[in-house]
Amino acid sequence: MGIGYGSPGGSDFERNMRAGIIAAAKSMSVGGTDFSDFKNSRCNPKYWNRTAGGGFELKAGVRPSAAVNDIFENGPLYAFECAMAMVMILYKATIGAIGAEAFDRYFTDLYLWDWNYDSNLQMITTFQQFEMQPGDVVYFRNPDHDPDLPEWQGENAIMMGPDRYYGHGLGIKSAEEMITSLNRKRVPGSRTSAYLTDEALHPNFDYISTLAMRGNLPKEGKDGQNAIFSRIGVRTYIYK
Repeated sequence: MGIGYGSPGGSDFERNMRAGIIAAAKSMSVGGTDFSDFKNSRCNPKYWNRTAGGGFELKAGVRPSAAVNDIFENGPLYAFECAMAMVMILYKATIGAIGAEAFDRYFTDLYLWDWNYDSNLQMITTFQQFEMQPGDVVYFRNPDHDPDLPEWQGENAIMMGPDRYYGHGLGIKSAEEMITSLNRKRVPGSRTSAYLTDEALHPNFDYISTLAMRGNLPKEGKDGQNAIFSRIGVRTYIYK
């Protein structure tokens, strides 16, 4: 069965937020941000502190929504790798879906580094290509990448529509074009091609839709805090 390129099902909120994810990816693609490894990352110091590991930590007193929006408004001040780009895009779409006030309330203490993201996204993983829908994060694996270029071991990408994907550093391309680009980063002489994996991620749209309706109810526990995840491809595993 082929990839599910049809219109996403689900609620109006999900359809609108998926459209927002695609719009945010398009915005990033033309926004002037650069691709870099963690060693050479950069950010706007007005909103973010760059950590020793190349991540971006929200500055004290800064509204989370303002800091995320700045990435899309002042792109040339930023350089980062592809997993960070995916999280930024999801945050941008979340702001559009629930509003800046709700985002600032529930998405606090942001820290952008690899696949670190706020637990309120409640990311859901699927494992069949036919389940992929526009607005999902997918992964192109490059198993025989040049060991001197670890940043090209794969490409996280937003599925934009029928055979269109946005990957930070590669732009908007077809699957074949994505694979061709990654194959140029293989060990010289390799015949092991990059490929689109079966894994895809998307936020828990039903849960996120409730955040805008909670008003000023107090937060319970640390649900809004960041959780640290490791990942293989786009699959995530939480360590408590």
